[in-house]
Amino acid sequence: MRLDKYLKISRIIKRRTIAKEACESGRVSINEKVAKPSTEVNEGDIIEIKFANSCLKAKIINISSHVTKEAAKEMYELIV
Repeated sequence: MRLDKYLKISRIIKRRTIAKEACESGRVSINEKVAKPSTEVNEGDIIEIKFANSCLKAKIINISSHVTKEAAKEMYELIV
């Protein structure tokens, strides 16, 4: 699955266009490498997103193309 689509479906980022812009600006990395929106994600990958004054780090647990809002939180695990 594409990175921008995964970020939207997992509800880490609410809209795919915003996810794409974040990737294109170099604020998203997978396994410590800057990622493009089209980068394929796999289970076990570590995603890091840099926001204005914070950073979110998560491990991909599940990849599904259709999930409910409640099940979206089970697609990743936050890393502190």
